[in-house]
Amino acid sequence: MALPSAPRSPGRLVAVQPMRRKRCAACRRGPLSLLVLEDGAPRCLDCADLGHLVFLPRGDTALTRRSREESGLSVVVVRFNRRGSRYERQGVLVEEAALVRAEQRCLADAEARRRRRARDARRRLVEDERFKAAFAAEIRRLFPGCPDGRALAIAGHASVRGSGRVGRSAAGRALSEGAVTSAVVAGVRHADTPYDRLLMSGVPRWEARRRIAPAVESVLLAWREAGEGVG
Repeated sequence: MALPSAPRSPGRLVAVQPMRRKRCAACRRGPLSLLVLEDGAPRCLDCADLGHLVFLPRGDTALTRRSREESGLSVVVVRFNRRGSRYERQGVLVEEAALVRAEQRCLADAEARRRRRARDARRRLVEDERFKAAFAAEIRRLFPGCPDGRALAIAGHASVRGSGRVGRSAAGRALSEGAVTSAVVAGVRHADTPYDRLLMSGVPRWEARRRIAPAVESVLLAWREAGEGVG
């Protein structure tokens, strides 16, 4: 069975992974895992003067691109897809030394990315700590009687990055009074009332909130009034 018409790739050499067992038309070695078509006849890589190249499978775009940049000679490897009636790229053949250099470049980039991620993580940690402190300070300004530890705990819970909580909202990041108060209400609701136990016992959320509303307001009032007359 003849091979399908060889794909054309202007300015690029092409090797084929044959679907059927093929032998080299020159040296008769086979079956060939890779071949090059010359005048319609299959040639092994050695007879096509490509035997010194190594195969790099597709999948790593950066490594493939850099291997071809480093290699003085490269060959696109394709295989015929019967279902799609077309040749599909499987990888490239490149010089072994070029592949080694490309791998070193990719490793250097991976290390650079690791260091950048570490720097970014440290920067986010500092930013988060500053924001938590600012949020806690705003809590203490609005509720002077709130203990420092509680203010920090409420601020930390409300401002966890990626949590979707009120502290990460636009209003929360702007330290608006409404957002800060909402965070304090939530903190009081869970820590100073039987709200969680009511939910666990099957009481609907809206009903549980109604029942504990006086207790929440009592705590908030006490924390607000603690600062009256000071100064």
